[in-house]
Amino acid sequence: MSTTQQTVPMLEVRGLSTGYGNIPVLHDVSFEVPQGKVTAVIGANGAGKTTLLSTIAGLIPATSGQLMLDGTDISRTPAASRTAAGLALVPEGGRLFPFMTVRENLELGAYSLGRDAGMRQRIAEICEIFPVLAERQSQMAGHLSGGERQMCAVARAMMSRPRLLMLDEPSVGLSPLMTERLLSTISDLAASEALTVVIVEQRVTEVLAMAELAHMLDHGRIMKSGTAGEFRTDRMIQETYMGR
Repeated sequence: MSTTQQTVPMLEVRGLSTGYGNIPVLHDVSFEVPQGKVTAVIGANGAGKTTLLSTIAGLIPATSGQLMLDGTDISRTPAASRTAAGLALVPEGGRLFPFMTVRENLELGAYSLGRDAGMRQRIAEICEIFPVLAERQSQMAGHLSGGERQMCAVARAMMSRPRLLMLDEPSVGLSPLMTERLLSTISDLAASEALTVVIVEQRVTEVLAMAELAHMLDHGRIMKSGTAGEFRTDRMIQETYMGR
């Protein structure tokens, strides 16, 4: 692989704007996500974080701008095709199908693999990463604990073997201990599966401890970008988001 190819970001967001009807939400948002890194996006409620991830995933159309996934323009690519290209989103709350079993939810995450050896092999791999799910395969997803549901949502997204995993507020409703366990699992996934991760998270202290890079979104605009270390020592970030 050439040096040029190695330096292509996994995700490039260029001048992205979008909204809901006549209400603008994102304004000329631009940033890059390097391959193999964990990148955090922080910001107050209503800053546009969920809209940003949903637009990248293709669930909300952009009004202007460009999205590049590993050097390929996906700006007008349907959401399902973005998933096939290696992008996966874990939405806020996980959005599992509560009246389906854990295994059935996992299978939905890899429908493109078909019901063959590839599907079975991937479920076996995922259950090694998430042992609690191996024990719960036949259980209804709606009967899982909050932490188990989030683990299942992440596992379902991983079934498609994504290159870029995006997570929207994965710690919502979880205890500090379960949050620590979940974020640790995500960090391990990023390392073991050569995965690029974009994570939106309200628990800023915890997410900056696991991320390498960070962006601050405010009123639909990127107001600050840098390393997670720079964010951790920034007085404004500390006072606004870290309670210091």
